[in-house]
Amino acid sequence: MEGLIIKTMNQEKKKQILKRMNYLSGHLEGVKKMIEKDKYCIDIIEQNRGVMSALCKVNEIILENHLNMCVTEAIEGKNEKEKEKKVEEIIKLFRCSK
Repeated sequence: MEGLIIKTMNQEKKKQILKRMNYLSGHLEGVKKMIEKDKYCIDIIEQNRGVMSALCKVNEIILENHLNMCVTEAIEGKNEKEKEKKVEEIIKLFRCSK
């Protein structure tokens, strides 16, 4: 595709994300076991909120990487369509997160 910018993720950010995702997998498995063992609903909800918070942090790291790499390159580049595309992606992302 002409004008398509594909950049790899910053390797340090990738390590952080994978570490957090592994933690999340374990945490989510723990919540699943709580449900299987009929644990108190409020305790399950509190653990779910922890999972959601951790996932939110993962998304923040991914977004930071995207802004610093893909978006920065598009803004500094000469391809106007690519610039518009990156801006629209960010706008759409926040529109959907409401």
